[in-house]
Amino acid sequence: MTDHEAAGARGKGYLLDNRQVEAGERFAALSELFDPVTFRRLRALGVADEWNCWEVGAGGPSVPAWLAERVGANGRVLATDLDTSWMPQAGAPYEVARHDVGADEAPEGPFDLVHARLVLVHVPQREAALRAMARALRPGGWLLVEDADPALQPLACPDEYGPEQELANRIRRGFRALLAERGAQLAFGRTLPRLLRTAGLVDVEADAYFPITSPIGSALEAATVRQIRGRLIEAGLATAEEIEEHLANIASGHLDTATAPLISAWGRKPVG
Repeated sequence: MTDHEAAGARGKGYLLDNRQVEAGERFAALSELFDPVTFRRLRALGVADEWNCWEVGAGGPSVPAWLAERVGANGRVLATDLDTSWMPQAGAPYEVARHDVGADEAPEGPFDLVHARLVLVHVPQREAALRAMARALRPGGWLLVEDADPALQPLACPDEYGPEQELANRIRRGFRALLAERGAQLAFGRTLPRLLRTAGLVDVEADAYFPITSPIGSALEAATVRQIRGRLIEAGLATAEEIEEHLANIASGHLDTATAPLISAWGRKPVG
């Protein structure tokens, strides 16, 4: 862990706290935006009946529920997170456990699949966590890690043609600054293929999904800005009036807001 990461880990905590009311709005938007990408990749990896799966940093129920349907009654899905409050447990077809992937030992496996989405970019011990996830695989098992790379495309509005777009990009810069000071590695997504190979995995591949504009992307932007409103104002990165103006611009339906590219990388634990 670098000194910068250690300072972020010790200091101000996770920026997008699951306990905030806006977290539910973000989870819903993230699911609608990225679940089709994740499910397409999981289908391609062959998730099937009787698989033992670990969903790391699940946040909400959509991915573990989908996995549980694929693996059936003879399979197992374990969904873990630091805060499990957004995952219903009573009657759920998957197990739920509180777990810190950056500090705790991996749960009992071995697993046919380990998957994490938008998790490790926020974990100061991200490379150690990825290696632990790889070790938890059975021979032939798959690790799929999907994470953002905000530095690869840092703008909320790549087409910055007016004051509304300039304001959106300034607020997005403030968001990135807050993430970075809490230990997030903003160029993490692009490193995933190398890190999977370094962890000993084979058949490593990766692709990226880059939403430019959509109603759900706008909903995600609005929920994120509302969630970090106080932090932006406290840090002097935006005024309350500017934030309200930005939210109104989003609500107008005329502001094209992009998300950072989601990079999906996968690799297999060697057999023998």
